[in-house]
Amino acid sequence: MHIPVLLNEAIHYLNPKPGQNFIDCTIGQLGHSIKILNKTKPSGKILGIDLSKQAIESSQKQLNNIGIFDRAVLVNDNFANLKKIVQSKKIKPIHGILLDLGLSTNLIEESNKGFSFMREELLDMRYGKTQSGLTAMKILNGYSEQDLADIFYEYGGERNSRKIARNIIEKRKIKKIKTTAELRDIVINSFKQGFHVKSLARVFQALRIEVNNELNNLKQVLEQSIDVLELGGRIVVISYHSLEDRIVKRFFKTQEQIKILTKRPITPSKQEIELNKRSRSAKLRAGEKK
Repeated sequence: MHIPVLLNEAIHYLNPKPGQNFIDCTIGQLGHSIKILNKTKPSGKILGIDLSKQAIESSQKQLNNIGIFDRAVLVNDNFANLKKIVQSKKIKPIHGILLDLGLSTNLIEESNKGFSFMREELLDMRYGKTQSGLTAMKILNGYSEQDLADIFYEYGGERNSRKIARNIIEKRKIKKIKTTAELRDIVINSFKQGFHVKSLARVFQALRIEVNNELNNLKQVLEQSIDVLELGGRIVVISYHSLEDRIVKRFFKTQEQIKILTKRPITPSKQEIELNKRSRSAKLRAGEKK
């Protein structure tokens, strides 16, 4: 079951009121959006965006089941196209924007796209088919040794990135790397001793970020959020990676139109981490357009 991260904290900083309109740029399984819709009754709307067609279809079913038909508009698209989406759907004014950059439990467990090294799946890792044809499989079998090492180090923080990249090159000379199990074995066998499962997590994370162009997309949506928000409108970002958090922190600090609401990032309580281990790296930052 998907558990929304920092739910109460996100709602606190978004501060939704009756009749206001919000954008959930990563609507996922509606975790945050349902609470926003409850707070904005009777006429407030949600514009929900997600690259995963599966997430959009699932969310629409949930909304239909609880009788919300006209207050939620769902779009299967990249949030990097935020301004274009808002213009096409003609929902305004926008009083708040939420970006939860985490990977939903459902996407990991049900997408069959190779996001997890715990499952035997083909190495796709695209959030949606609306993207380019770049997949994790194409990266592993087409990128140079240097490029692979750079990705694993820069996006994953993996210290043994060069050795892993070298072993990938050697293995693909013999056979194309296609599955999560094949990649898992290569990473594990790159260590004579001192292997830690975190190295697998780092390599898979780095590939996912590269496939989905996540950091550039984040920069684009943040820049567009200024134009989309009303004066006094708020933006809340929940990140899970130090590079993401650095981008958000820099954006808030350098934008004259943003009043920072969180001097330090908000992190989950011990109780939340115990309930949902995937929340442990989450950091929430919030700002208000002035």
